[in-house]
Amino acid sequence: MTTVVPTSEEDAALSVVRFASELAWADAGPEVAEPQVSRLCMEAEEFIVMRKWLELASLMITSAELIFSKVSEKDIESIFTIICNLVTKTENPDEVMEIIKVITAKVIQQPNEKPAVRLKILINLYNLLETPYCQFYVYMKALNLAVDGKVTEHIIPSFKKIDSFLKEWKIGIPEQRELFLTISNILKDNKSMSKDSFKFLTNYLATFHGEDAHVLSEAKEEAVRAIVDFVRSPDLFQCDLLDLPAVGQLEKDAKYALLYQLLKIFLTQRLDAYLDYHAANSALLKSYGLVHEECIAKMRLMSLVDLSSDGSGQIPYELIRDTLRINDDEVEQWVVKAITAKLIDCKMDQMNQVVVVSHHTDRVFGQHQWQTLRTKLVTWRGNIANVISTIQANKITEDGSQAAQGLVVR
Repeated sequence: MTTVVPTSEEDAALSVVRFASELAWADAGPEVAEPQVSRLCMEAEEFIVMRKWLELASLMITSAELIFSKVSEKDIESIFTIICNLVTKTENPDEVMEIIKVITAKVIQQPNEKPAVRLKILINLYNLLETPYCQFYVYMKALNLAVDGKVTEHIIPSFKKIDSFLKEWKIGIPEQRELFLTISNILKDNKSMSKDSFKFLTNYLATFHGEDAHVLSEAKEEAVRAIVDFVRSPDLFQCDLLDLPAVGQLEKDAKYALLYQLLKIFLTQRLDAYLDYHAANSALLKSYGLVHEECIAKMRLMSLVDLSSDGSGQIPYELIRDTLRINDDEVEQWVVKAITAKLIDCKMDQMNQVVVVSHHTDRVFGQHQWQTLRTKLVTWRGNIANVISTIQANKITEDGSQAAQGLVVR
């Protein structure tokens, strides 16, 4: 089989054109094939001389599908490295974008055929780009290819860099929504990444701040999903969904008002409120795939967090028992569960039958929590200033005493 052996940048492009042309015309016989191959190579030479890089890219990419099916993965990567390198030939950003569109359209055309190789090609193309929006465009194509080709495991590690990517890309709100929702959808079926999926879904919903009712309605189904995901998750105990207009629109929605009420119970109330809700809406919970026993377990932990936030720092065992509706011998078990979930830091005083709480996690972190944190920081700053003043005063006194001793010795 013919192998692409480039000797210079121009020769590399011509080699790809010749290679792809010979593959395309291989079954026609030499009498037909050779003139066609020569014609295509002459066109390529003309495009190179005239610096028509978009036309050259279109010519080189024409037989790409044939390349995928007939050559090794290593040769595919080499060929597309040469094709993708055309984006570096022009300084015209519009032409770069058009070349990108030509390449990506062909690469994603058959996502189930060697999808990992296709994804690698798009990543290599991304790394050649300098224009932020072009990078974002290729990244989104890579995300969609990974989904369609079922190779998302290769793209998931890049999600850790999304914050830095966003700083580089400087994309608008519509593009952010597309990005966040796509990533959330990729992660939602992976149980070990449910928290990350929820985070990106929340980021998506947060982009709807300040939008009118018509635009907010676009996010209604995702807001519903966010509520269900939060209630169902066994390890999510804090969120700011109640502060998001995209979620708030459900409060008075004829179809979803009861679901919004459920979210409010989980974030602001205790187990007894949930049990009353379940008694009246058990069918609704089942329709969303929510298991009553799992909801009870989560609400017990949420209720214990709420008991920890009353400010006294101490919770009687009896109060925990009554609030969580458990037996006396289960109190410490649920306290340990809360500690394990990192919801509270505490000590159990078995002698006095109280839990002494030193720290707790707030279920919501809104304006009230920020104000409380600000007050604590002001207090801490004042305490530190007092400590510094005391140290300085003691140092002055000490220095004065040493000076006086020196005078006596003399």
